[in-house]
Amino acid sequence: MLAITRSISLVGLTGHVIDVEADIGNGVPGFTLLGLPDAALFESRDRVRSAIINSSAQWPNKRITLALSPAALPKRGSAFDCAIALALLAAAEEITVERLNGMVVLGELTLDGRIKSVPGILPSLRAASLHEIDRAIIPSDNYEEGSLVPGIEILHFGHLRELLTWLRSGEYSPIDKGTFEVGERESATLDFSDIAGQERAKAALEIGAVGGHHIAMVGPPGVGKSMLASRIPTILPTLNDRDALDVTSLHSIAGKITAGSSPLITTPPFIAPHHTITRAGLIGGGAATISPGACSLAHRGILFLDEAPEISRPVIESLREPMELGEVTLTRLGRSATFPSRFTLVLASNPCPCGWAIGKAKRCTCSSLASRRYREKLSGPILDRIDLRIELEPLSQGDLMRSGESSGEIRARVSSARERSSARFRTYPWSINSEIPAAALRHEFAPDSRALRALYRALDAEEITVRGLHRIQRVAWSIADLAGEASPSQNSIEQALALHLRERL
Repeated sequence: MLAITRSISLVGLTGHVIDVEADIGNGVPGFTLLGLPDAALFESRDRVRSAIINSSAQWPNKRITLALSPAALPKRGSAFDCAIALALLAAAEEITVERLNGMVVLGELTLDGRIKSVPGILPSLRAASLHEIDRAIIPSDNYEEGSLVPGIEILHFGHLRELLTWLRSGEYSPIDKGTFEVGERESATLDFSDIAGQERAKAALEIGAVGGHHIAMVGPPGVGKSMLASRIPTILPTLNDRDALDVTSLHSIAGKITAGSSPLITTPPFIAPHHTITRAGLIGGGAATISPGACSLAHRGILFLDEAPEISRPVIESLREPMELGEVTLTRLGRSATFPSRFTLVLASNPCPCGWAIGKAKRCTCSSLASRRYREKLSGPILDRIDLRIELEPLSQGDLMRSGESSGEIRARVSSARERSSARFRTYPWSINSEIPAAALRHEFAPDSRALRALYRALDAEEITVRGLHRIQRVAWSIADLAGEASPSQNSIEQALALHLRERL
């Protein structure tokens, strides 16, 4: 007899509906799995067999053929276990599948029949919704995450035995998962008021927060580079609904969503990998499964690279395309996956190998050659993609005595400026200034020609590139939004140019 259930296969953030077809026939007992399964799926035979037996059901000791359709699409992971078990039992006439019509089934089985959580529930159910599927069976531990998808009825089970009881009798008594709140911004332990001095740097970071502009900070050890970077998320507005779902989906695929609390990520993420990170760790990759890297996990948030010159040059060069395109496409063994990667890059560096080339003490012991080689570890193409360059100097006693603004005060100005840009872009497919395409900067959003004179002089003098010219214009729009101006003034342009040229790493 033939029986069919349905599940979801993820390739990047794209979900595909998979038909799990089970056929049981006479002949020598055996188990054949078709449809380009990976090693985890090949192992499902033993997991499913033990789970069925330990759930007081009968394993069909016959010739079993399982096909995952469409056959040409590679299938990865253990989330098909439940769908396979139900298809087998239906083909063996142990259960009927009428209740499964219009449903997708997701979940990994343990040997004793428990249904374990699986990564990627949120993007899987979002994909199911796009395919007009409005019901789903998922593990109980994934219920909070799955319930974030509107328009889908969620049934959750903790054991295969409970699932079979529901299929046979319609009895459904789920464990009460309670309610969760997608709360307000978490009470932050980090605040800009913790940082004494560095007013110029704070002002530049505020501009960067308005438009999502890339930032580079250079300064000696202990001046506050890491402290400043870690507090940038506290001045960013809360993610809108769509961005929150996208960010949460990426973290779900990476297996970073834990059960027991609200899974929805509403605060812009802050990702700070170690300087020994690999290329796959930064942009994503993997052999069996293509997983998002740090630049995708930082989507709509901050990617902070401390000690940037110490990062392997090929690794940091791999950020060129994500910085320009806002997404990264990975190809592995003939498979491709695309992840959104629209992050704000924040680089931090010392001015030289010893770190003391800046300041009054003049303690630097590095030769000019060593300092130049250190600075050149960051290539020109990478630095040309940086919008704001900031030099931080050691603090004085007077700086330590001054208290700065709180994150809440700065965030209020940033939010107001972003509201202005969002209103300006309401008919366009972008919402922040760093996303304005070059063509739009030449036409709809071109500043006054008189204001652009300083930029053209810098371009003619080869102080900036054409890419730099466009980036400076985007920064000028952010400065104008902070000032409440309708368009960038000459002063905004000159200020943006100074921030782009001021300090070169």
